[in-house]
Amino acid sequence: MFYNSRRPPNGMLIQGRQTSFADPSRATPAAFLARKLRLTDYFTLGWGTMVGVGWLVVMDDWLLRGGPLGGILGFTIGGGLLLPIGYVYGKLVMGIPDAAGEVAYTARVFPPSVSYATGWMMMLAYFIVCPWEAVAVGRIAGYIWPALDTAALYRIAGKPVFLPHLVIGLVLTGFLTLLNYRGIRLSATFQNWTAFGTLGLFVIFVVTGASRGSTAHFPPLFTHTPFVSILLVMQIVPYFMTGYESVTKAAEEANPEFRSRGFFKAIWMAILVGIVFYVTAIAVVAYVAPWKTLTEEKFMTAVAFQHAVGSRWVVSIILAAAMCSLFKVFNGNFVAATRLLFAMGRRKLIDPRLAAVHPVNHTPSAAVLVIGIATAAGMFLGDAILVPIAEVGSVASATGWLASCAAYYAMGPPGRERLVAAAGVTITGLMILMKVVPAVPGHFTGYEWLSLAVWVALGAVLGQRGIRAKTQV
Repeated sequence: MFYNSRRPPNGMLIQGRQTSFADPSRATPAAFLARKLRLTDYFTLGWGTMVGVGWLVVMDDWLLRGGPLGGILGFTIGGGLLLPIGYVYGKLVMGIPDAAGEVAYTARVFPPSVSYATGWMMMLAYFIVCPWEAVAVGRIAGYIWPALDTAALYRIAGKPVFLPHLVIGLVLTGFLTLLNYRGIRLSATFQNWTAFGTLGLFVIFVVTGASRGSTAHFPPLFTHTPFVSILLVMQIVPYFMTGYESVTKAAEEANPEFRSRGFFKAIWMAILVGIVFYVTAIAVVAYVAPWKTLTEEKFMTAVAFQHAVGSRWVVSIILAAAMCSLFKVFNGNFVAATRLLFAMGRRKLIDPRLAAVHPVNHTPSAAVLVIGIATAAGMFLGDAILVPIAEVGSVASATGWLASCAAYYAMGPPGRERLVAAAGVTITGLMILMKVVPAVPGHFTGYEWLSLAVWVALGAVLGQRGIRAKTQV
């Protein structure tokens, strides 16, 4: 499958089934992760990791960026542009089912420094979502029970950090850490229930809203010129659609009977369902109420439906869907971050102790505990600090996608597949430029550049420790 790879493949495909790897880092049976996942699990991991609570928490930002039609076209075009990238990921994971994902793909054709940098950027994309969601659950709980918006401990950038919010976030973080420590099957079952629960509740309130709205609520269709409106929305698509590639991080945990083609199906299903979900959310919010008058409201989606239906019950359904969605995106990114950290430790790119596998649960126990502790610590920064870091996540994701597409191109696949890889490189390159070029509206501010610099510096320090650990071994 991989033609010009500098290194021989660790595994191969036989009649559509994946064979085991001849990786020296997996020397004993205890070092293997449990193999429990099926196609449904991979779909809910990919889609569930991608779709969070942005459709509730920041709908006002989406509509102010582009308006209803600008938002719809921005997510449709931006999401559609991810399909070639998803195609490349599907091909790569079919041939290289390694938890390292982008690290493993780039290691085939690029120097170790490129492989490490790619992995470290993807780590940011996954990890930053965890404390962000832990903070978001407190905000949603505070909307449901206003009494929780009390006992402010301190303020960061003028925004209070409430004790009840911290407690709720810490409890959720502890629960997911324990769940993932105990086993991937428990984590996958939780992911399935919350993902399909989100979809079911979403259908209920969308159908309800469709019977109460009016097309007269849509104008203005764009908030700027059509081009700028669509562009401003497309800039945030990489962040809100990051997650379909998380399928690759759990590739080693596929059931022995799982066919490798299923990875490809799960990735494309996640992208397509994600596009439909986001476009539908934007359209229905603009349809049920005059959106322009609601952009100052907290949780605009819920307020719009309450105005349309005239009852609180629909808000309860929306908030229940948001809670389910928050749980699944938190868990999905937790899974992806821990597997990537584990795999980087196994390759001795960082401290090899992070490659520890639980002898009974067959989970990456050390990586799970580290991500759990780091998530709990990150919560104390509050959303005022986490927002600019999250903005960097879109560039981090696009960087990993670009490196993977470039690696696949360098492997020398057949002509048509090479064109798809080249398209992926071009698309992801433009995604990055949209955020870093000062002349482009919505580019990085000083806070985003500072966040990126801190993450790169931390990666350099940990990378040096990994090098020292490798030389000592």
